[in-house]
Amino acid sequence: MTIDHQARRGRDFIARHGETVFNAARRLQGDAPHTPLTRAGFAQAEEMGRALRQTLGAKPPLTMWASSTGRALQTLAIVAEHLELDWHDARHDDRLIEIGMGSWGGRYYADVIGEVGPVVDERGLLRPAPDGERYEAIADRVSGWLADTADDPGDRLVIMHGISSRVLRGVMTGAPLDACGAPVLPGHPQGTVTMIERGVEQVVHLGTGYAPA
Repeated sequence: MTIDHQARRGRDFIARHGETVFNAARRLQGDAPHTPLTRAGFAQAEEMGRALRQTLGAKPPLTMWASSTGRALQTLAIVAEHLELDWHDARHDDRLIEIGMGSWGGRYYADVIGEVGPVVDERGLLRPAPDGERYEAIADRVSGWLADTADDPGDRLVIMHGISSRVLRGVMTGAPLDACGAPVLPGHPQGTVTMIERGVEQVVHLGTGYAPA
């Protein structure tokens, strides 16, 4: 799907949620729906909120979007409070969730690596599980979300995940196809916020969490 970078009438602030209990335990999280934030994760969300408050001010005219997972919604709750916005006004979409890890989901990295070898490559991309989601499928679903929300007015905040945000950012900036089969940009630590405007990305806040996966 071709994305018109000039179609959006505002800026997109793409954020990666804070650290979770799965991240701290080094378990493959994938599309698990409910993995709570750790204290470090809440601290990262606070940092994101302060950075966005400094950038956007109080009560900005901002459309809020989030993955439907608990960790994204928890992160959004903290950020929205800093911005003096109502969390209940946010929109949720399953197309913003993380890569599906199939039967590897929820397992410890060390156990899966012991069976199949490395699951994170030199670029920080997760190796798809045999029954998991492929990168082309992620690109298709985030492209569909972009097309369906192209008429969102003004600026918007999108809180999502490490791998899926790399693909979304790649699609939005017109990155070339990677060997994984999708356009992907470099990974950022958890708690990072970038801004994309007319196909150009810049970092608003660099988080302190896991990087890149």
